[in-house]
Amino acid sequence: MATLEIRDLHVSVTDAAGESREVLRGVDLTVSAGQTHAIMGPNGSGKTTLAYAIAGHPRYQVTQGTITLDGQDVLAMSVDARARAGLFLAMQYPVEVPGVSVSNFLRTAVTAVRGEAPKLRAFVKELNGAMADLAMDPAFAQRNLNEGFSGGEKKRHEILQLQLLNPKIAILDETDSGLDIDALRIVSAGVNRFREDPSHGVLLITHYTRILRYVQPDFVHVFVGGRIVEEGGAELAEELEASGYERFVTAGASS
Repeated sequence: MATLEIRDLHVSVTDAAGESREVLRGVDLTVSAGQTHAIMGPNGSGKTTLAYAIAGHPRYQVTQGTITLDGQDVLAMSVDARARAGLFLAMQYPVEVPGVSVSNFLRTAVTAVRGEAPKLRAFVKELNGAMADLAMDPAFAQRNLNEGFSGGEKKRHEILQLQLLNPKIAILDETDSGLDIDALRIVSAGVNRFREDPSHGVLLITHYTRILRYVQPDFVHVFVGGRIVEEGGAELAEELEASGYERFVTAGASS
């Protein structure tokens, strides 16, 4: 059973001017198969930095601590090796790639992760089935990757990747961002289909509780000032909905 383990993680980010600043200041977190963890916190608290550090974004430098997947050192792996090992990141702001169709991108990604190219006919059948699950028009597969996509289309495409790549641990960075209620339900259903497999784990990063009404977390972690300041079950998300982050921000500022 898959286990993503993060211990005493410190991460610095380099800005466009070349200046480095510490964002994560000692994060400890374990995500195991069969579990859904939600990370919540105000803007600038380090939630997305955690996601990018796990995925291996070059601007995010791990200065201390460890990340392992099933005991293997994730930090020693290249970005593509992390994906092949079973890590998946659904990005908050997916980039546009003109000239590359959704279909070609997905077949290339599936080939890289599975180690061999799927037969074209079988892949098209699999792709169409996954798109139908997400209420996506089959013509979507011929569009350029993320070019001109609405917020809802980008997020559905991220969940489409999740379904086809079938990772061990899915890191979903603000998957609910920019979604109307119908798209939120469809995307949440896609996440829940992934969660039905007990060999999968989910790390869900969000500002709001609305997606947690559809994707019920086992654990909720409050992120403030680059570290986890509170942990609990789904009831903690309900407290945040009612009271906000103020008491955690105030406590974090005084610690």
